[in-house]
Amino acid sequence: MPGVHIPEIGAFLLGAPKCGTNWLSDVLSQHPNICISNPKEPDVVATHKGTFNRDFSDPDYSKYHQYFHGSGVKIDCSVHAFSCPEAPKRIQKIWPKSRLIVSLRDPYERTESHWNHALDFADDKRAGVSWDDFLTAWEDGRLSCDTLYGRSLQRWLRHFSLDSFLIVDSHRMRSEPHMVLEEICKHVDAGAFDFDLRSIRNANLGSQRRPINILGKSVRSIASLVPGKLKNKVVTGLERRGVNIYKTRLLSKKIQRRRMLSEYEKDMIRDVLEDDQSLLESLTGFRYLV
Repeated sequence: MPGVHIPEIGAFLLGAPKCGTNWLSDVLSQHPNICISNPKEPDVVATHKGTFNRDFSDPDYSKYHQYFHGSGVKIDCSVHAFSCPEAPKRIQKIWPKSRLIVSLRDPYERTESHWNHALDFADDKRAGVSWDDFLTAWEDGRLSCDTLYGRSLQRWLRHFSLDSFLIVDSHRMRSEPHMVLEEICKHVDAGAFDFDLRSIRNANLGSQRRPINILGKSVRSIASLVPGKLKNKVVTGLERRGVNIYKTRLLSKKIQRRRMLSEYEKDMIRDVLEDDQSLLESLTGFRYLV
């Protein structure tokens, strides 16, 4: 692309959403040889721009380099890329040697968490739909696509070899976090590092989910006027201390009690999940029991 400076991306943290990718990106940002995208999800390469938005135009790479501040292996953490049909060939075309990381979670847990998040933050209403009924949300396709790991990986393997991937069971982030981080550092060739896990908190804990209120939106608008380098330094410092000002009571509001999938709802999607997990197992040898 003549005249456009496209950064050399060493790795992509592809997803899936609600599978611990916030924790991974926060911790990995400590590594002096790793440069995490900031904001975490630039949403430049994939057509999936978050849960609901889809943009099928060609990617605009003109400002892509602005999302990476610092040296080291650049990692794009746009987590909706994993389920995007266009992302594999776009990434293979420009970054054919990139390393790919996928964090997975029990499919029922992931689906339930994603559904709750969309409702808590009224993402569905802003997109002009209602996900109040779970089966309606599932049949929408924009919820289920991020849970059907096998289908997504099958598309990626048409463009990348299996050894390009590191598949992480998100539950291991709690049971053996240092081993997971060691595997990632080795996969992206960043070198060993002694991470400080005491200063990192999981931003996806249900007890911490709080949509911002009108005042919070106003503060965020004002913050957008602060020069990027200064803002990134302040935000990164707060995040490493587990502080998110937009989750304070002053700038946010309470959410509803967590909605749980009923046994009936689980039964209605069980066959699809079992087929997809069988596909995932045939491709990788890895599966969750569903």
